[in-house]
Amino acid sequence: MNESLRAYTAGSSVLVEQRNRVLRNTYWLLALSLVPTVLGAWIGVASGFSFFAGSPFIGFVVFMGVAFGFFFAIDKFKNSGIGVALLLGFTFFMGLMLSRLIGAVLGNFTNGAQLIMMAFGGTALVFFGMATLATTIKRDLSGMGKFLMVGAIMLIVAIVANIWLQMPALTLTISALAVVIFSAFMLYDIKRVIDGGETNYVTATLAIYLDVYNVFQSLLTLLGVFGGERE
Repeated sequence: MNESLRAYTAGSSVLVEQRNRVLRNTYWLLALSLVPTVLGAWIGVASGFSFFAGSPFIGFVVFMGVAFGFFFAIDKFKNSGIGVALLLGFTFFMGLMLSRLIGAVLGNFTNGAQLIMMAFGGTALVFFGMATLATTIKRDLSGMGKFLMVGAIMLIVAIVANIWLQMPALTLTISALAVVIFSAFMLYDIKRVIDGGETNYVTATLAIYLDVYNVFQSLLTLLGVFGGERE
């Protein structure tokens, strides 16, 4: 009986340590992934990069194709260094995609740099809040995944529709909902790592990175509308 108890305790300790190691590696890789994102955004702003210059719809379709190509490749090589390299390549690509919004904020508002820093600070607060909540909440959140996925799909449909509609009110609604949905996704994805539902730090980083990216992008859009100061 005592031997069984000791074996169970030892097994539980090993399992907890494995989960903590995945979480630590995820946080480190997430921090590292911000470097190519910033680099990509800087290059994109400096070069005037615009993925949607010709046709916004075609640009969106190509973007989604490239993104899902990265997702497939990262998942395939997630257990090797190639997966890490692909993830960092993807974050550079996402930085390029972000440069259009950053360039617009810097070019149209005198307080553009301040708005970017505010969006970054707000995203950091959301991240630390969701990470803290994920480590303290005891409830199983696995059921959230389906509802959040439905919300994300609805956002994508609304984004595609707004390519033609070009409605400012719809843009604001999409951005506000995106902040809520991807903040919840952040909580869900971090909790999955803590609970052992995600055991690979590369794919865990990819999921959380997308949450952080979308929250930042949406906050910056909202701040530009409500806090932008024109000359």
